[in-house]
Amino acid sequence: MRTTAAALVVFVSILLVSPAHAAPSDLPSEVKVLVAYHSTTGNTEKLAQAVADGARSSPGTMVTLKPVAQVAAEDLFVTDAVVVGSPVYWSNMAGEVKTFFDNWQLKFGVFPEFKMKNKVGAAFATGGQVSGGKEVTMLTILAAMLGNQMIVVSGGGAFGASATTEGNSPGIDDQELTGAKELGLRVAEVARMVKLGMRR
Repeated sequence: MRTTAAALVVFVSILLVSPAHAAPSDLPSEVKVLVAYHSTTGNTEKLAQAVADGARSSPGTMVTLKPVAQVAAEDLFVTDAVVVGSPVYWSNMAGEVKTFFDNWQLKFGVFPEFKMKNKVGAAFATGGQVSGGKEVTMLTILAAMLGNQMIVVSGGGAFGASATTEGNSPGIDDQELTGAKELGLRVAEVARMVKLGMRR
């Protein structure tokens, strides 16, 4: 009986010190997600709000939602993840979003120290036509993030969340909003895993 009790104590002790059973104090208390976007008609802003809602649904997640023109260097450096959204302009990201990424080097001083390294990144896009360039737009956003050694993830679609806003699909429907929320949630969850892994 004593042997059984002693074995139980040893087993419980192993569980308590095992990394797989980290104490609550070892877990990231807060994950910060920045959702940055450019929107002229309001469609991309609506999708951005859904991404932010999805991220907030992950407990302990603080979300900052800003147009790209209002993002400062400090917003980038204090965040754990960045999700960038753009409307499709001529089958690519909007000029304002491209300027935002250019500012990472020229204005914000992200490079050459790679200050965004190992932060989580993701993309979303809105476009008038079904095949108007949404995937290209998301891929160019992700390419900018990969160039900064970020960890890119998808969700809501193969390359991120997207919405078609003209023709037979005016505005943004519930299915597209659900995809955006799925993207936001996945970004928050992956950012938490990365943050926890870096603490070990």
